[in-house]
This record gives sequence, structure tokens and C-alpha cells, in this order.
Amino acid sequence: MQKVQTGLVIEFYSNSCLVRTNKKDIPCIGIKDIIVGDVVEIEILQDSKETKGVILSRKNRKSLLQKKDGIKYKNIAANLSHVGILVTPKPKTTAEFIDKWILTSLLSGIEPFVICNKSDLDHDDAYLKQINLYKSLDIQTFSISAKENTNIDLLQNYLKYKCALFVGNSGAGKSTLTSLITGKEIKTNTLSNNQGVHTTSISTLYQVNASTQIIDSPGVRDLPISGWKTNQIIAGFKEIYASSKECEFNDCNHINNKGCNVIKKLNDGEISQSRYNNFIKFRDSVLNDE
Repeated sequence: MQKVQTGLVIEFYSNSCLVRTNKKDIPCIGIKDIIVGDVVEIEILQDSKETKGVILSRKNRKSLLQKKDGIKYKNIAANLSHVGILVTPKPKTTAEFIDKWILTSLLSGIEPFVICNKSDLDHDDAYLKQINLYKSLDIQTFSISAKENTNIDLLQNYLKYKCALFVGNSGAGKSTLTSLITGKEIKTNTLSNNQGVHTTSISTLYQVNASTQIIDSPGVRDLPISGWKTNQIIAGFKEIYASSKECEFNDCNHINNKGCNVIKKLNDGEISQSRYNNFIKFRDSVLNDE
């Protein structure tokens, strides 16, 4: 066995990880800031009864998904290409939750898409309007039922040649969907408030087939956005950003300035009120932190 090998971090613990090389999965001693999805160089330890290694270095990441809260950062996963946002009628997924994840994904260089789970349940016109809004923004959207195994094949086909992570509120069906896609049982515990289930497993990368990878990270639900800058927030709202380029003044606040094209498009119905409200809310929240 070669002493130095290149591998992929497929499981992460508090101070160690499991690295998959082209020969086997090797437990390794981690180094600072290593997370699931990282490509690393490892050295095999020769004085161990079983094969173990130590991480020497990390390759450059194509993308990095983080939880940002002011000056604090928590790395979630590396080298993701896509984030699937689970949206459900019950429990109802808020527009704020969806827009936070679209914003975070885009600013992280990751493509967001929407998964409307629980299509077997009744839903009202407001829910359909919400889903149609994201479709109109050219965000890839799927209507599925993980419980009934409906349209899972369409989602599986979309996930080819991608490394994806699913996010959703408690009870959205993330564990059920992850189990369906990966063919692995995701351990869950019932929540005390009967809202759903949550994962208790460690962060794991599943190689579904030769072309699809799914990263499951426990505890990834809602997230703060206070780590971004005010001039970055608008980039997470593509339709608002495009409209802002035609504002009369470059320093337009998009609230009450003369010649604001964003407000004009809002009044004309070309920008949704919920998206505008979240843009202002997110922008003002990080402005207060700066």
C-alpha cells in the first residue's frame, strides 16, 4: 500500500474522519477545518495494527457551505454542487426559510433547487402560489412524495453528476428522502413536540452511484445570514439585483429613493412582495451588524 494517498472525506467526527481512497476506507486523524466532501492527502501510519492514516493536506475546494453568524463560522460541507431545499405544506415552509437557503447557496457558489415534498397532502392556493414564484425565477423545482415514492425517479435523474445536500425544517422529510436516494437507512429520533424527526448520525457523504453523491449533515435546518455583507445580499435575489441596475442612482436604498426601479417593478407586480420583504429584512439585519 502506498504510504501517501489521495482520498475523499466521507465521514467526519469531532477530531477524526473516514477517508475513502481507491483501495479502501481509512480512519484518519483530522487536521483543522477538514469537513465532509474535502479531497485530502493522507499518510498511512505504519506502526498501527490496523490501517490508519493522518491527513497531511487538503486540496482546494470548488465550493464551501458555511453557517455564518457574525464573526463565527461553522463549515458544513465542501465541494457541493447543489442544495435541495425541501418545501412542505405541513409543516408549512416559510418564504424566509427558502430565501435564506437560496441566498446562502448562491453566495457560496452552489446551485439551489426546490423539492416540494408531501405532494400526497392537501395544499391551498397560497402554497401553490409560493411554489410557482420560485419556478418563475428559473429555480429547478420538483414535486415529490418521499413517503409514497412519487416522482423520486425524476429527482434521481436530476442528481446525476452532482454532489447535493438536502435541507429542510423539522418534519419536512429530509431523512426519508435521503434514505430513498442513497439506499441507506438514516437514523432518526422522534422530536418531543411531535413535529417530525431529526438525524442523529454524523456528517456523511454517500456515493449513490458512479455519478451521484449525497451529503447528509445533521442539524442543518435554519441558518443565520449575519455573516454576509450588505452589498452581497442583493446577489441572492437575482430579479431584484437585475432591476436595481436600472435605478436612477447607484446608491439607491430600494425603499424610498427617487427613481428606484426595484420599487417600480414591485408596484407593477414583476417583483413579489415576499421576496422584496425578505431582501430588505436580510439586508437590514446584516447592516445592523456592520
